[in-house]
Amino acid sequence: MAVSAVHLESDAFLVCMNHALSTEKEEVMGLCIGEVDINRIVHIHSVIILRRSDKRKDRHRLAEMTGRPVRVVGWYHSHPHITVWPSHVDVRTQAMYQMMDQGFVGLIFSCFIEDKNTKTGRVLYTCFQSVQAQKGSEYERIEIPIHVVPHEAIGKVCLESAVELPRILCQEEQDTYRRIHSLTHLDPITKIHNGSVFTKNLCSQMSAVSGPLLQWLEDRLEQNKQSVVELQKEKERLIQELASL
Repeated sequence: MAVSAVHLESDAFLVCMNHALSTEKEEVMGLCIGEVDINRIVHIHSVIILRRSDKRKDRHRLAEMTGRPVRVVGWYHSHPHITVWPSHVDVRTQAMYQMMDQGFVGLIFSCFIEDKNTKTGRVLYTCFQSVQAQKGSEYERIEIPIHVVPHEAIGKVCLESAVELPRILCQEEQDTYRRIHSLTHLDPITKIHNGSVFTKNLCSQMSAVSGPLLQWLEDRLEQNKQSVVELQKEKERLIQELASL
């Protein structure tokens, strides 16, 4: 039986978006952490970015960071330059995941697409599950309602994932460059060219990922400072009320 809806906390949504927009050359992927309630609503409070080498965090450490039981309730991936709807491969992959957990969901973020009317960039997202088709042995998708839930505080796992993303991207670029640079048949001109491409890619990452991430963290810091001031005023007001009793 399909889940009824998905509630995605805003900080987890932001990490997914930042990850999806980090590259337009290939798809990226991550895991969704949360729980499923008795009403079959999936609550996603954290996401984990998966690097291509498939190194994953320790589950016990994640439980300590979130303060909640760790359960992988779904996966997300990007569709750069293509439709937001899942492909046949996506639907089959989702069906395999659901064989292990019927509450498992899939999220897709379609990015780097242009609105034909306004000529402006768009980012679309959807949530889906797979069901057995009425005819044949294939599967078909069903769309699951998804709601982005505002969340004032940034979860520790989401914060670490957001900060880790530039480091992951940089490490992947370094690994690729070192692997190609170690080839013995490359001539000096080709090596110089590869070094220039490597530098260009790192600069692009700083502009597209690190810069906006730093601005977001600075904005959140300013919001937190304002909240501290407001809470301090509220504290003083309550102390005065208590003193007048």
